[in-house]
Amino acid sequence: MIIIKSQSEIELMKEAGAVTAAILYELSRIIKPGITTKEVDEFVEERIRRNRMIPAFKGYNGFPASACVSVNHEVVHGIPSTERRLIEGDIVSVDIGTIHRGYYSDAARTYPVGDIDESAKRLIATTEDSFFKGLEFCRIGFRLSDISNAIQTRVEKEGFSVVRDFVGHGIGASMHEEPQIPNYGVPGRGPRLSPGMVLAIEPMVNEGSYRVKVNDDNWTVETLDRKRSAHYENTVVITEDEPLLLTVHGESEFGSKAAETLQGGVSIG
Repeated sequence: MIIIKSQSEIELMKEAGAVTAAILYELSRIIKPGITTKEVDEFVEERIRRNRMIPAFKGYNGFPASACVSVNHEVVHGIPSTERRLIEGDIVSVDIGTIHRGYYSDAARTYPVGDIDESAKRLIATTEDSFFKGLEFCRIGFRLSDISNAIQTRVEKEGFSVVRDFVGHGIGASMHEEPQIPNYGVPGRGPRLSPGMVLAIEPMVNEGSYRVKVNDDNWTVETLDRKRSAHYENTVVITEDEPLLLTVHGESEFGSKAAETLQGGVSIG
């Protein structure tokens, strides 16, 4: 069952999302060669707690950190480490969530570490852009798989692949609620979107094959061919009008991209 959120619930999620967005924006300034993935995690936790919120991931099903920090061929759920120091040319995905008065937000970005090669730049840009292609269908009357299909179409146009084993999800008083939101599929399937639905939409895009595996720590998901992966996620509210993004910082490039997307829109076929 998809839980429709009240306006008061959405307001709490909006406050949680604003903190998440601000932290992800700050990370774009501190992620540089030499920083450890543990230092990234410590920064995230300190910022969440400074805002009197709770790290959503820490302890969730036993996860040991406040941020998932996944480097290069790691797709999602990377465990931060004092021994993993980022180097020039890496790409790193950081996925974080906050809990505010019992309600969750969830978002992720992939960052370049110093100068990166052109393929990595294109992978990150395509992953971000595929989210915004999906966002065009986050309006009343479209079906859930219209979002999925838009993401897959954009990704595969660039010769990349979308991960099949992990998907987006509903979110609210729980981190993971119905519905599941694949990043692939044919259009016109699944429930119609309605006001009050809140969705965590998160393309996970691989440079090579979509096949992945969980490594020996029982958390970190890696590409099977060890080619790189990128991740981009926002918490999105379906409204009577344009979708509302709860986890985009207005001063970031993502804020500008969101405004551009929402101004455009698409027609329901």
